[in-house]
Amino acid sequence: MRTTEAFVGLRCVDCEALHDPETTTHGCPDCGGMLDPEYDLDRVDLTREAIETRRFDSMWRYEELLPFPREAAVSLDEGATPLVECPTLADRMGVGAVYLKDEGRNPTGTFKDRGQTAAMTAASEHGAREIALNSAGNAGQSAAAYAARAGMDAHVFLPDRAGFTQKAMTEVHGGDLRVAKGEITDAGSEYAAAMAEGAEGDRAGWYSTKTFVTPYRHDGKKTMAHETIEQLGWETPDAVVYPTGGGVGLVGMHKAAKEFEELGLSEGLPGMYAAQAEGCAPVVRAWEEGTEVHEAWIDITTACNGIAVPDPGASPLILEALAESDGGAVATSDRAILDAAIEVARTEGLEVGATPAAAVSGAFELAERGEFGPDDTVVLLNTGAGNKDVDTLRAHLGEREEESRD
Repeated sequence: MRTTEAFVGLRCVDCEALHDPETTTHGCPDCGGMLDPEYDLDRVDLTREAIETRRFDSMWRYEELLPFPREAAVSLDEGATPLVECPTLADRMGVGAVYLKDEGRNPTGTFKDRGQTAAMTAASEHGAREIALNSAGNAGQSAAAYAARAGMDAHVFLPDRAGFTQKAMTEVHGGDLRVAKGEITDAGSEYAAAMAEGAEGDRAGWYSTKTFVTPYRHDGKKTMAHETIEQLGWETPDAVVYPTGGGVGLVGMHKAAKEFEELGLSEGLPGMYAAQAEGCAPVVRAWEEGTEVHEAWIDITTACNGIAVPDPGASPLILEALAESDGGAVATSDRAILDAAIEVARTEGLEVGATPAAAVSGAFELAERGEFGPDDTVVLLNTGAGNKDVDTLRAHLGEREEESRD
């Protein structure tokens, strides 16, 4: 198994045992807890100047801080996405600067590609031939694409509320699409049943790339913070507002900021803010109630499919990141979210997906609450391209136009 020099093993976030990544693939063998790639940063010899000499071509330019070297990567040149300044949004929020990290420029149109390249590389290094996962939509499409790149079969379990684009492209990439009635939790139940049923049979070789079951997806997504800090001239932003469902990217970005600080590449941690929809906000509710873990959300009423995750298994890690970074959490209505997507398109010319627009509407609300200072730099994560949700956005625009005529 090809690994980088600093990658020393997989640390259980519950019992803290350290495991060999060559023999441990999914979950702590001692207690079943989630695993986190651990690095000996004393073995990392990186300077700003050394990084700047490299082509800004993919997230694998930070390979020393990833589990696997670039030469091993199952890659479609994901990452290296633009950080676009948004002066109109900065004026609206009353802050020094607003930037939008545009993850819609990734190969399959979302930040999920960063997680899947890392997870699929692990699968390849472990000799897997078939992968499986459940997803709200985008991760399933991404997994099918990266499985195709790796020459593997993909078994993707999506809820029926997943978007047409995600379902269609999963099949276009050759994925075995299984659609479950209901929510992502229902797709998860069907995925789990299939994995259990096949444990002793022909499905025994299915390798999971499911969120936080594989230890690697959040580590791939942490590169969003590496890039953002470098793109800001090695200055840490004051706040990062992240549209939060499973929270994989939020956890990863917080980890990356700590890595850069320890290596002396940047100073301080950005305040991490989880933005959710009011119709499914388990993390926000847990934050406001001061608990260390969420309670599962009942009766999802949001149209924002990507963050309609009622039972995020990693909520303790999300809430810990919010607290450690002096951040917070915010929920806004679907109307405010979709209005925000349209406002960004019409004032900045950028196409923000319906789900990631929760970061924009959330930032507006946080600014109203006085969370940001007049000189603050605020980064918003656009985790998916606007054309992923074109039907939702166009329908909302039509409703607004009809209301204005009444």
